[in-house]
Amino acid sequence: MELKTVLTIGGSDSSGGAGIQGDIKTLLANGVYATSVITTLTAQNTTGFRAYMDVSPDFLGNQIDMVFEDIVPDAVKIGAVPTPDLIATVAERLKSFGAKNIVVDLAMVANDGTKLIEPDTANLYAEKIFPMATIVTLGLKELEFFSGVKITNRQEISDATKKFAEKYSCAILAKGGGDENDASELLFDGTNARWFRGKRVDTKNTHGAGTALSAAIAAGLAKGSALIQSIDEAKKYLTGALSSGLVIGKGVGPVNHGWNIK
Repeated sequence: MELKTVLTIGGSDSSGGAGIQGDIKTLLANGVYATSVITTLTAQNTTGFRAYMDVSPDFLGNQIDMVFEDIVPDAVKIGAVPTPDLIATVAERLKSFGAKNIVVDLAMVANDGTKLIEPDTANLYAEKIFPMATIVTLGLKELEFFSGVKITNRQEISDATKKFAEKYSCAILAKGGGDENDASELLFDGTNARWFRGKRVDTKNTHGAGTALSAAIAAGLAKGSALIQSIDEAKKYLTGALSSGLVIGKGVGPVNHGWNIK
């Protein structure tokens, strides 16, 4: 049996809801084999974030090398890369290996309000990694930061995606339709815009939702699906993961990554 493969690069989440652990579950549920490269270790659970420890650039580079030298990924998903040295290492290695179908999901603030990356580092991440991407997925606050457009309505979401795509030469998926009851996303690929409609699921257990969406998109690309189909299928997967009623932990619990596995 042969499976397509996806490499996920990002942070470890000890609660299992997001980061590397959430990505591996998502990729398995979407029919691909997951490899992983860890950039940072975190101590967190559903109630909050306590501590982190970054890996060294040399160790990060060795992880990437070992994956590409043996299991060349059909797609790559990149999440948290928290320091300038680590960002430079990821960009250099992926360029040297000719990585394809790169999906980038950068969160600047966690669900509990914890700052995940400093603005100067976020700008370096954007400069080095965004132009390599097939698609970047961003929440509206992150899209405001990188585009410079204040977002209060759908027209401003559209304006922001166009400025972003022009600046970084990649497709952008803006997550959230600008309304608290809206779970629609806007794709702008540099030429065309397309809304993917959706209604917000009434649940507090949303930890890992953004990483699940981007990892599922990467799975679709790895299997040879077009970008639009990959996003459409990823949204259906995420809706199921949010709607299944999973309750784990005392705080903001994880989505149910394996809701579709029988």
